[in-house]
Amino acid sequence: MSKKNHDNDVAFIQALAKLLRANDLTELEVMREYASDDSLNVRVSRQQPVATVVAQPAVAPVAAAAPVAAAAAPAAATASDDPASHPGAVTSPMVGTVYLQPEPDAPAFVSVGNTVSEGDTLMIVEAMKTMNHIPAPKSGTIKRVLVGDGDTVEYGAPLVIIE
Repeated sequence: MSKKNHDNDVAFIQALAKLLRANDLTELEVMREYASDDSLNVRVSRQQPVATVVAQPAVAPVAAAAPVAAAAAPAAATASDDPASHPGAVTSPMVGTVYLQPEPDAPAFVSVGNTVSEGDTLMIVEAMKTMNHIPAPKSGTIKRVLVGDGDTVEYGAPLVIIE
């Protein structure tokens, strides 16, 4: 590879990194072919801190088939029952589709009762064909998994509870 190609490649990679930041992407991968025996494969990625955002959940209608539960609900419903208000709630940093395992036949990243360390992958949220790993913001034990594999989530939706 010539010095000119090297300089062009560095400029290309810097432009990709700028594009990554400007569009708030977490990963970008490009394969560039110069000739039959000369190519450049570039994968630029960055780790974004996951902020825990508490969102107000939508109020679900009470089913007509459960009048006894509906009568007891006002007394039992408190702010502590809302998963999004739990101090250990990990919320979605984006709108997308949740995947609980890295591949369809692989085991789930986490399940209830697992102990996780800060930074461990909890699940993946796919947004615009980009797989975004959702890291654990703190160490602890998974108390609840609030989403299912393939579910669509909104920004700020609670995903798991870590205590």
